[in-house]
Amino acid sequence: MARAGVWLLVSFALVAGCGEGASRDPDGPYAPGVARGGEAVDSKLVGHRLVAAGEFELAIDAFSRAALDEGMSADVLAGLGTANLGLGRLHTAERLLRQAIEKDEFSPEVWNNLGVVLLEKGENGEAEQVFKKAYALDNGQSDSIRDNLRLVLAKSENSLYTEELEQDYKLVRRGSSDYLIRSIPG
Repeated sequence: MARAGVWLLVSFALVAGCGEGASRDPDGPYAPGVARGGEAVDSKLVGHRLVAAGEFELAIDAFSRAALDEGMSADVLAGLGTANLGLGRLHTAERLLRQAIEKDEFSPEVWNNLGVVLLEKGENGEAEQVFKKAYALDNGQSDSIRDNLRLVLAKSENSLYTEELEQDYKLVRRGSSDYLIRSIPG
């Protein structure tokens, strides 16, 4: 019986040793283990990459972790707002983006994303003003902000002269947290 117990302990030690050795082999078939001495990647960077990949729920988790580290900064609020915009949670996205603007009113990307939210909600007049602010802050450098401003201006001009037409629009992501509105051909 004692011999079986010793054999069992030796077996566990061998299995545990094999697991560690296999995880350190970069050419091995197993995923690497946890890097205990390594530094964690910035949660905001992870969040922005997840937004870029279209993984909005995971991005919200990453930005929430960033909020634990640095508080609800303008960048964290903007990231959370952008992720909620990607999920179609317009009211939440609007609230978060407005909070981000209160903390940093000089970010054209945040103003642009707020304009997209307002346009999606059908608040064209305010969306036009917000896109103008984003365009002014950006000095006309961003094509997506310029295109969004053109779209909202064309939409407001068309609504003055013609009856309202049913048009479909699609959000297209450009850059890490910048959105462009495109019409869908019918």
